[in-house]
Amino acid sequence: MRETFFRAMDHLHRACIFVAGTALVVITLIIPWGVFTRYVLNSASSWPEPLAILLMIWLSFLSAIICYREHLHIAVGMLPAALGPQGRTLLGIVIESAMLAANVFLLWYGIRLVGTTAHQSIAEFPIVSVGVSYIPVPTAGAVTCLFILERFLKSDWFPPPAEIDAAEAISTE
Repeated sequence: MRETFFRAMDHLHRACIFVAGTALVVITLIIPWGVFTRYVLNSASSWPEPLAILLMIWLSFLSAIICYREHLHIAVGMLPAALGPQGRTLLGIVIESAMLAANVFLLWYGIRLVGTTAHQSIAEFPIVSVGVSYIPVPTAGAVTCLFILERFLKSDWFPPPAEIDAAEAISTE
């Protein structure tokens, strides 16, 4: 059961990477189109900028999730390195519990935010609800909660220490 969950988290992680990468590519393609229509055709398209903003929201939240799972988020490694195994475990549990609380907050209030703004429409996309632009908030909260659960199950509190290349160690001395 645990291995199935871990494999599912690997698939979810890859899906986050795919969606974030796709959002980045689409943003990269539509912004030049907006510039082209504004300055070359002298008839600015109204949709590239708001679509790029919506995609940037997805990109930002998904990138944060990816960095969290890969231990690439900002962290101070000095304190865990100075602690013994039990201290590191306790610190990891405290940190991940705080992360869980923050992401349950994102999930709960994100759902309420989506519901509250569901009746409003985006001016440039009248058929799209404003609530859709807030869907990344509860989605990120839910996915990050799953990754936090994975960390608890694996007891994977801190990134492994970086290995120093022998040549790099000699050059820094």
